[in-house]
Amino acid sequence: MHAELLVASLPSVGSIPSVPFSLLPPLFFATVAATDTPLVLAGVLLSLVVIYVSSKIGGELCARLDLPSVLGELVAGVVVGVSAFDILVFPGAGEDGSGSLIMTLLKLTSTISPESVTSIFEAQSEVISVLAELGVIILLFEIGLESDLKELLRVGSQATVVAVVGVTVPFALGTIGLILLFQIPVVPAIFAGAALTATSIGITAKVLAEIQQLTSREGQIIIGAAVLDDVLGIIVLAVVASLAREGTVEIGKVIYLIVSAATFLVGAIWLGRLLIPVFETVVDGLKTRGQLLISALIFAFTLAYIANVIQLEAILGSFAAGLILAESQRRRELEEQIIPIADMFVPIFFIAVGARTDVSVLNPFVLENREGLIVASFLIVVAIFGKVVTGLTVFGQPGINRLAIGIGMIPRGEVGLVFAAVGSASGVLSKSLNAAIIAMVILTTFVAPPFLRLAFTQKPATAEGIEEGE
Repeated sequence: MHAELLVASLPSVGSIPSVPFSLLPPLFFATVAATDTPLVLAGVLLSLVVIYVSSKIGGELCARLDLPSVLGELVAGVVVGVSAFDILVFPGAGEDGSGSLIMTLLKLTSTISPESVTSIFEAQSEVISVLAELGVIILLFEIGLESDLKELLRVGSQATVVAVVGVTVPFALGTIGLILLFQIPVVPAIFAGAALTATSIGITAKVLAEIQQLTSREGQIIIGAAVLDDVLGIIVLAVVASLAREGTVEIGKVIYLIVSAATFLVGAIWLGRLLIPVFETVVDGLKTRGQLLISALIFAFTLAYIANVIQLEAILGSFAAGLILAESQRRRELEEQIIPIADMFVPIFFIAVGARTDVSVLNPFVLENREGLIVASFLIVVAIFGKVVTGLTVFGQPGINRLAIGIGMIPRGEVGLVFAAVGSASGVLSKSLNAAIIAMVILTTFVAPPFLRLAFTQKPATAEGIEEGE
């Protein structure tokens, strides 16, 4: 994902040399005095402490309530951000760092001058934003690694129909509804509609495994469709993000982006699968520690770079890399090794998303917020309906639990947050529309697990039914 889409004030970062922060004045600290450079590092370290503590508290609370930990991280970000305690804040809307509790603590524990506060605050925020961007790249690589192309092919046409309907229906209803009912401009409406297309593989798979329905007919179709949903969703994200940069909707440009995104994804996967034996041979020949993990990250970052260079999103490349390496014989080992890296970087992304979100725009007691609340309600209805209806499209499967399939496609989770983060940081989404999308992501991710459990208690199914229905 382009750096400018994650934080509007962040310059093009290029490549970051592997040297201490204090030796990077041309990149991050061009406006920071040499004597203040160590304080930027201090601010970054304090920010990371806040991020990790809050993410663990939020995640643990949700885990104990049998809810996805990602929701806890998002809510924790909201609490430590501009919506509540102003501990972790980012530049924007006139924010100069004077209201940040991190900057206040720096002033109390150091000799920082008042005129240096803003420059240190901006540099520290840029570093956290870059780390958040790296986190989402690793997140999409992990999602791709957890996906299974063979499983998608096995359920074939069933999953394809469910996925396509699950993308097109909410996208069309959301975009058209926002334009016609709320007079929202075309590009923001498209962005919000695109955010409705996602389905969280991780959340759905976790719930299905917990209720022992992962190998049922419904479970197989849900997982297969969720995999394809992510593929389609990433392509949609690449398209709308580019539209946001252009500021206009051009049919030729849209067609070009769709074709280029699809060609890149299919071509990368096809070529990558041919090169898997070469990858495994290289890894087996290395003798130094971390040979598998580092080789995989080199591959993922290379594809992310290529996607970025051809004007797509870097996350599309990392997702493709994950799908490719999911076919490797070292997949399980790589999954285990990538988890600590994801645990280190991914929470930065979720906390940053929450911290940037000003949920006060959804306060019903403020008259100016009424429109945002109405938009949020509309998005939630479309988000649920647009996925539940997918169960009705399943064909040739007598007795299948169509309601369970539809509910299983509801949670947006981390993928929906990626859409919201890109749209907000690019300046396309207004505060109220961004908060409405976040509210939609939170609610759909909260309601799906309990309702999915309930739906499966109505009509249990067995794995043998897959063969009977085909």
